[in-house]
This record gives sequence, C-alpha cells and structure tokens, in this order.
Amino acid sequence: MNFVIRHPDPAELAELADLERSADAKFVPLGIVFPSGTTMIEEAQDPSRVYVAGRPPIGFALVSTVDGGVHLDQLAVHPVHEGKGTGTALLEAVCALGDVTLTTFRDVPWNAPWYARRGFDILDPSEWGPELTALVAHERDLGIEVAPRVVMRRLRSVGT
Repeated sequence: MNFVIRHPDPAELAELADLERSADAKFVPLGIVFPSGTTMIEEAQDPSRVYVAGRPPIGFALVSTVDGGVHLDQLAVHPVHEGKGTGTALLEAVCALGDVTLTTFRDVPWNAPWYARRGFDILDPSEWGPELTALVAHERDLGIEVAPRVVMRRLRSVGT
C-alpha cells in the first residue's frame, strides 16, 4: 500500500491525540497501562515535528532532537490500519532524516522486536549521550517504564 507521508495541518494535531489513545489501548491486555494525563502528541505544538500517513491521518510519528540527533518520540498507527505498512512507511520517513534513536518496550512484539527487524540495535547505557540519559530518567519519573524498556538506534546507512 502506498502512503503519502507529510506534516499535518495545524488543525490535525488535536485529532492525533485520539489516534494515540487508540494505539495505546493495544498495550492494556499485556498489563501495560500508561499514566493518565496528556498524550505525547498533545505536547507537540510544532507540526514540523510530526509526520502523518493518510488524510485524515491513520498514523503518525513524533520526532525531536536528542544529543544533536533525530529521536523518535512516538510512533502510533490506528489499530484498524495495523499490518498494512503504515508504521514502516512512517519509520522510513523518520530514518531518512539521519541516525535515529528511540526508547521502547523490550518484550512487546510490536516494539523492540519490530524495530530490530527494521535495522535498530539496542544501545548499551554507556553509549547514551547526556540528553538521552536524562530522557530515560524522565520516562521513569513519569511512570512510563511499566515494563522493561530499551534504548535503540538505527544508523542512517542501515536500510538505505
């Protein structure tokens, strides 16, 4: 399936929170419940940090800069559209920007194993920069580390 990956219109940002909540619901049967409060996408005020697939969006990737490099903060696909390549298309758009880091659940099949199949490797804490180290600590403080998490990285040369 072909996806047009684009930045959202500013008005679409608010709609992405419902998409994120729908994607997050898939974790509940695994015993992973995220802390209540705002979603990651609701904190994104800049549409240039967000990539969406579809119109209206059926998935999104939220990026930031961590230790001078691209960091994937969130990748979410509406459950109705899973398994059709949306997540991979969004991920490849992000990876085209350069080396990419992310934090994810180690044992959730659509998290670390999924990223590993797409060229990501687990980083040892000794390889984390100061901002990435602070980000992992911040996730712990927020209560996101409700199951084992890892930091992963894909170098731009992988998959290109």
